[in-house]
Formats: sequence, C-alpha cells, structure tokens
Amino acid sequence: MLIACGALAREILALKEMNGWDHLDLTCLPANLHLYPEKITDAVTAAVEKFRNQYDDIFVVYADCGTGGQLEARCAELGVEMIAGPHCYSFFEGNAVFAEKAEDEITAFYLTDFLVRQFDAFVWRPMGFDRHPELVPMMFGNYDRLIYQAQTDDPALDAKAAEAAERLGLRYERRFTGYGDLATSLAQFAAKSRSTV
Repeated sequence: MLIACGALAREILALKEMNGWDHLDLTCLPANLHLYPEKITDAVTAAVEKFRNQYDDIFVVYADCGTGGQLEARCAELGVEMIAGPHCYSFFEGNAVFAEKAEDEITAFYLTDFLVRQFDAFVWRPMGFDRHPELVPMMFGNYDRLIYQAQTDDPALDAKAAEAAERLGLRYERRFTGYGDLATSLAQFAAKSRSTV
C-alpha cells in the first residue's frame, strides 16, 4: 500500500502503469496539506492506522515536506517506510544531486509538473498575489530564478511554467528530472512487497 501526497498521484499512477505494479494500491491525501505542513504527520498517521490491518507493507510517499522531522519520527514509531528527502523537489532531482546544487541554488524557486498545473491554486492565491500583486517583489525579491523540474516533456506545461516565472519576475530555467528518486524508491518497495504477496 502506498500512502501518498495528492500532488504525486499522477506521477505514481504513471510509474505503476509503466512498471506493471498492479499489486500496489494507492491512496492519496489532499495535496493542499502542503499549505498546512503541521497537519501532514497526523493525516499520514490516521491513514496508516486505517490501512494497517489490510496490508503487510505500507510505504509513505511524502518526504519531510516541512514537518521538521516529525513525519520521519512518526513513521519510525509506526514501523512504516517513507521516501527519503527533505521535499519532492529533492527526490525528483535525486536527493544526492539536489544536495550538491543546494548552495548554488539557494535563490531558486522550484515548480514540479503538479505545481505548474496548479500554480494559481497553490502559489498565486495562497500568497495573496491575486489580491495584492505588490507583494510579489516583496516575497520574491531575493529569488533570482524559477526552476521548473519537469517530470514529463509537455510543451504546454513548459509554456505555463515560463509564464509563472514571468509573473513572479524571475528568470526561467527548465530542467528535465523525470521521476528521479521517486521511481527508484517505488521500484524497491514494489519488489519487496511483491515478495510478500
């Protein structure tokens, strides 16, 4: 069983189909929990407790995601595995590669395929830019670029990401990451859970 962030649903379903992981069931928690990271640990805990008696193996497809280590500690207490990394930008890039670039990219703002699709719902409106556009330079004044970490090759998403960069007043960079460590982590879990089926 995969308990995942709703922002990863499309990518996880694509990987399941690509690799024939029919034995992995998926349940997603609302993607908007990222707007309230203090709620993620309890939401994941409730999902694990709900499904624990139905599955031998549960894999949590959330990185730390702003929980300050609380999610990792809770998963350890619950005896379930979770994907490694501080956030999805890191595991899409590959955690080791992201860590190497972190210092040079401290002034970068990242978007994934999901966040490009949902830019208004997850960035523009929650930050109040729809009502107060004067906040954009205040909040993004220390950023110098927007890096779109593309999981897929989609010209429409590329154009939308470039538009988001322009709206934020940032230089645009597109980087194809594919599924990064998400793919390798799920492959390892899929192999392990297949052996217990």
